Amino acid sequence: QVQLVESGGGLVQAGGSLRLSCVAPGSIFSLYAMGWYRQAPGKQRELVARISSGGSINYADFVKGRFTISRDNAKNTVYLQMNNLKSEDTAVYYCYTPGGRPLGYWGQGIQVTVSS
Repeated sequence: QVQLVESGGGLVQAGGSLRLSCVAPGSIFSLYAMGWYRQAPGKQRELVARISSGGSINYADFVKGRFTISRDNAKNTVYLQMNNLKSEDTAVYYCYTPGGRPLGYWGQGIQVTVSS
């Protein structure tokens, strides 16, 4: 059973910062890309940022310049540093990896709430 364990969400004022973490099994983490998605109420789940096993990074346009994704291979952990948060960043954030299967693996989701 592959589990992705997220932490670091919470409530923050607009303009503030949070850092999300996601720990994955080492057998998965070292081989596959890791990503963060989010889903706001009434909206579809959307990609926030993605980092390949080799370190190549992609960001959604709406977070460029504000969010930074990184990975620590020694800790099997991917991070999402979120700065200058806006109310529209309020959502449940999910860690994801394709993990070698069609549907991939998802974390349980973690709430991020930005108050204006």
